[in-house]
Amino acid sequence: MSRTLALASFNSAITLSVCSLTSAASPRFPPLLFSSQRRLSHFNSTPFSHYIKHLPSVLAMDSSKAGPVKELPVGLDEATEEEYASQSKLLQEFTSLSSIDKAWVFKSESGKGSQAMFSISQPNLLANKKRKYMLSSSISKDSNNNVNFQWAPFPVEMTGVSITVPSPSGSKLLVIRDPENESPTQFEIWSSSQLEKEFQIPQSTHGSVYADGWFEGISWNSDESLIAYVAEEPSPCKPSFDCLGYKQGATKDKECTSWKGQGDWEEEWGECYAGKRQPALFVINLNSGKVHAVKGIEKSLSVGQVVWAPPVEGIDQHLVFVGWSADPRKLGIKYCYNRPCALYVVKAPLYKSEAAESDIKSLEELTVVNLTQSISSAFFPRFSPDGKFLVFLSAKTSVDSGAHSATNSLHRIDWPTDGKLSSSTKLIDVIPVVNCAEDGQFPGLYCSSFLSKPWLSDGCTMILSSYWHSCQVILSVNVLSGEGSRISPADSGFSWNILTLDGDNVIAVCSSPVDVPQIKYGCLVDKANNTTGWHWLNISSPIFKYSEKVMSLLSHLQFGILQIQVQDVSDCLTKGAAKSFEAIFVSSKVSDAPDPLIAVLHGGPHSVSLSSFSKSLAFLSSIGFSLLIVNYRGSLGFGEEALQSLPGKIGSQDVKDVLTAIDHVIEKGLVNPSKITVLGGSHGGFLTTHLIGQAPDKFVAAATRNPACNLSSMVGITDIPDWCYVEAYGTNGKTIFTEAPTAEHLTHFYNKSPISHISKVKTPTIFLLGAQDLRVPVSNGLQYARALKERGVETKVILFPNDIHGIERPQSDFESFINIGVWFKKYCK
Repeated sequence: MSRTLALASFNSAITLSVCSLTSAASPRFPPLLFSSQRRLSHFNSTPFSHYIKHLPSVLAMDSSKAGPVKELPVGLDEATEEEYASQSKLLQEFTSLSSIDKAWVFKSESGKGSQAMFSISQPNLLANKKRKYMLSSSISKDSNNNVNFQWAPFPVEMTGVSITVPSPSGSKLLVIRDPENESPTQFEIWSSSQLEKEFQIPQSTHGSVYADGWFEGISWNSDESLIAYVAEEPSPCKPSFDCLGYKQGATKDKECTSWKGQGDWEEEWGECYAGKRQPALFVINLNSGKVHAVKGIEKSLSVGQVVWAPPVEGIDQHLVFVGWSADPRKLGIKYCYNRPCALYVVKAPLYKSEAAESDIKSLEELTVVNLTQSISSAFFPRFSPDGKFLVFLSAKTSVDSGAHSATNSLHRIDWPTDGKLSSSTKLIDVIPVVNCAEDGQFPGLYCSSFLSKPWLSDGCTMILSSYWHSCQVILSVNVLSGEGSRISPADSGFSWNILTLDGDNVIAVCSSPVDVPQIKYGCLVDKANNTTGWHWLNISSPIFKYSEKVMSLLSHLQFGILQIQVQDVSDCLTKGAAKSFEAIFVSSKVSDAPDPLIAVLHGGPHSVSLSSFSKSLAFLSSIGFSLLIVNYRGSLGFGEEALQSLPGKIGSQDVKDVLTAIDHVIEKGLVNPSKITVLGGSHGGFLTTHLIGQAPDKFVAAATRNPACNLSSMVGITDIPDWCYVEAYGTNGKTIFTEAPTAEHLTHFYNKSPISHISKVKTPTIFLLGAQDLRVPVSNGLQYARALKERGVETKVILFPNDIHGIERPQSDFESFINIGVWFKKYCK
C-alpha cells in the first residue's frame, strides 16, 4: 500500500471521530487536526506503525470533550439512557411487592380463635427466582365481633421448599424439598415444635414431586398415616454401549467403561413440561417410610390431583385421581382445558404391617375404575366433609368444541356407602354451562382452581372464585340444591380471590388496577328477613407494603370498566355474540390533557384481563400512560355463546373489537389519538401485529411478547397445533386437524396471520422473545421482526435465552417492561 493511499484510508477512518475537534489538538496527533497539507507533511515523515498503534485511541475520543467515549449497553443511546435508568428505579419498587400464593387456617390449641399461615413469594432479581417464605398470624374476635390479626414479627424463608401441605387435623405439616441433579427427594414431617420425621426418596423410586398446580396432587389419609402424591416416574432403562458395541444386561447405574444411549423418544406435555417425565401415583407410609407406586394404572394415562376417598369400615382405602390419556399423542396441556380427562378410582397399596413386601396387597386387586365415562372432562375432585358425595369441575365445552378454555360446569357424584364403585355411577349436574346470561345475571362458571377444603360448616356449601365479566368474584354454591350467589361486593369493580376459610368465614384478597392487594375477612351474618349476607372487614397486613412514592403515584390514578357495543352484528350467529364486551380503562385523575394510551391485549384468546392489580401494568400507568385493557369477544367470563363466537374469526372479529374499543375512548375525548400504542403477548401479540398491519396509521409504537405471527409456520412446530386449526377454522377445525397440513390449510393459516398484512406496517415495534418457547416458537417472532427490518420499519428484538412462553423469570420480566416503557416513551413525546 502506498503512503498516499494509506493516508487517504487513515484520514477517512478518523474523520468521523475528529471532524469537530478544530480548536484543540490531541497531544498524540497534533498535526492531524489541521489542514490536509500539514497532515500529509507530518504523515510522510512519521512511521506508519505509529498511526496503526494509536488508531484505536483516536476512534475512541469523545467528539465533544476530547476524552474517552462512555461505552453504552447494546440497544441504548445517550438519549434514552437517563429514561432507562429512571424507569428502572421505579419498576424495581413495583417489582418488590410480595404475593400470597396459598393460605391455611388451623384451630388454636386453646380452642379460642385460630391460627393462619400464609405462603408468600417475592421476586428475587439478583438470584433470578422467587423467594418463598411463611408468615403466620393469630386470629381473634372481641365481644363486638371485630376481627384482629396478630402477625408474627418476621416471616420465615422456605429455602429449597417446593410444596407444603398441612395434615387434615392441622397438627402436622408436610414439607417437600425436590432434588437437584440426581439427589433424593426429601419428605419432612413437622409438628408444632420440631421436625418429627425425615425421608429421603431416591431417584430409583421416583423423580421430582409435581408442584405445578395442574398434575400436582398431595393428599393425607384420614388417620394421617399415609400420603398419596404425584411424582415423575423413575427414569427408564436405556441401552448401554461399550467398545464392543451394545452391552447386554445393562442396568440404570453409570459405568466408567460404557455409555448410555438415548433409547426411544418419549413425548412430553409441551410448554412448562420440557424434561419432565410421566406423572405417576405414589403412596408413602409415614410409619415405615416405605414408598409404593400405585399399580394397575395404564401407561397411557398421566395422573394428577389425587385425593383419598372416605374410609369405609371393612373395605380397603381408595384413591380418586384425574387421568389424561396420551392417545394418540400428548399435546400441550398448560392452559389447555380441552384435553380429555376423567376421574378414576383405584385401591391404595396399603401395608398390613411394617413387614416385608409380601404383606402388600396383591397387585391384581388394584383395579382402576373410570367414574366419569359419560362426560369428556372431569377434574379438581373434592369430597364433602362427611364423605357422602364427590364434586368435580368439568371443561366439557372446551373438550367438545376444541377451544382451549371455555365455560365450566360443576357436577356431583353421590358416593356409595358400601364402597361398591362402578363406571356407570350417576353424574348430577350442579351448575350447568351458561350460554347467554341476562344483563347483570350469573354469566357462567370460570374457575382456575379450588381450595383443598372449600366447605362451610353445613357440609354442602362450597366457596370458590370465578370470573364474572372483567372481575374475579367469590361465589357460594350449595352443591345439593344447585343454588349459588355472589358473596363478594358487586358495586366496586374490584377483583376478589379466595385464599382460605376460617370456619364459616372467608379470608380473601381484593385489589384493582390502581389499588394494591388488601386482605379481607368475610363474615357470614343473619339478616332480619331470614336470609344470610356477608360483611367484609379490612385486615391490616405487613405483606403488601409499597414505598410512599409508589403509593403517591397510584393515588393519582383511577379506573373504570367500560361497556363497548359491537359495531356490526350482521355476522353474529347467536344472541351472546351480539352482546357488548368490556374494556378496563385506567387513567390519571390530575392530567389536564389526555395521556398517551396503551391498548393492552390478553392472550389465549380464551382468557381474560381482570380488574385486579398488576405490577407491570401499574408501572406503565405510573410513568404517564392511560391503559385500555380490552376483553374482546371470545374472552372468558361472558357466557359460552360470546366465547364461541371467536373461533374461525381470529384476525378479524377480535381486531375489530379492539379498534372499536379504541375509537370509543377517542370519541369520548379520553385519549390523545396521535399517541396510541399497543401491547400484547401470545394471542395478544397476534392481535398487536395484526393491528399494526390492518390499521397502520393508528399506532405510534407497538410492543409484543412471543407473538403468533405466522400460523402457517407455527402449526408444524408448536405444542398445540390443534389450536391453529380450531381458531382458524372454528369448531370444524377440531375435525379436520391433522399433523400433515395440506397446501390449502397452510394458505388459510397464512391468510389468517399478521404476516399477510406486513407490507402495510410502519409502526416501530419491539419484540420480547423467549428462546425456549414451545407454544409459539421463537422463529415465529423472529421471522416477523426480520421482515419488518427488511422493509425499513424500526424494530428492536430482545431475546431471553432461558425463558419459555410466559417470560416470567424475574430478570426477564423486569427487562421486558423496562424496554416497553422506554420504547413507548420514545414515540409518545
